[in-house]
Amino acid sequence: MNVIEAVKQRRSVKAYDPTHKMTEAEITQLMSLAMLTPTAFNIQNWRFVVVTDPTLRKEIRKASWDQAQVEEASLLIVLTADLKAWAKQPERYWVNAPQATQDFLIPMIGQYYTGREQVQRDEAMRSCGMAAQTLMLAAKEMGYDTCPMDGFDFDAVAKLIHLPADHTPAMFVVVGKALKPAQPRGGQLDYDEVVVYNRFK
Repeated sequence: MNVIEAVKQRRSVKAYDPTHKMTEAEITQLMSLAMLTPTAFNIQNWRFVVVTDPTLRKEIRKASWDQAQVEEASLLIVLTADLKAWAKQPERYWVNAPQATQDFLIPMIGQYYTGREQVQRDEAMRSCGMAAQTLMLAAKEMGYDTCPMDGFDFDAVAKLIHLPADHTPAMFVVVGKALKPAQPRGGQLDYDEVVVYNRFK
């Protein structure tokens, strides 16, 4: 399947085969692809919590308004972000770059993020959103269906996964084998309503 077909065929599936298990090789492949998602300054601030413990899955389902896919999909990924990734040994992010590039970019990271908490959070959400799309398209290519989710108690889930204080939850992506297809598309807005050339009128 090419990328265009994956974009067209990706749908938010709610009903999954609870008996299907992804192999460790499949999980590693999927997460490795997610790690290729771009981030500002290459700070790689996403942190993917792959929840495999059945008891924890049940607890997270309770904190997600009892949505079955949280527990029954083959994989539950809690996308979180390290809000302070930019300050944690930023030289790591450019270790393979030429020295001139390192000398230019590494100081710029601190200059951009220091004291700008809203920017740090906005960046975290952008990064996780892009990573979620990578996960969903890669999963489709691998023959799996997905559902992005923000229907959960963020504070409760953060406690359940022992999220560090300088991290924030962003969303879930569940991955698995669909028991039934998604509902038909609800309706797409007209192209001219959502695509604006140059300026709003």
